[in-house]
Amino acid sequence: MLKIRMRRCGAKNAICFRVVLADVRSPRDGKYLESLGYYHPRDSDAKRGLHIDVERLQYWLDQGAQPTETVVSLTKRHYPVVKFK
Repeated sequence: MLKIRMRRCGAKNAICFRVVLADVRSPRDGKYLESLGYYHPRDSDAKRGLHIDVERLQYWLDQGAQPTETVVSLTKRHYPVVKFK
């Protein structure tokens, strides 16, 4: 099964995340199939801190990939166009 989830990257006090498509068996920071975007929580402008390729995200959702709760909440807040099941 495929999950759309956050992958941690960046330095100790300069954290950032990548929104990736990964197999549920792979570890959090392990191998992934496709990078769908990024999230910088420390960025002062919230809209600039999150960037997701909406077309690819919607494609993988239509194919049956399951997003995590964090991905759903961030996406709904900034990209209301995406349709979750």
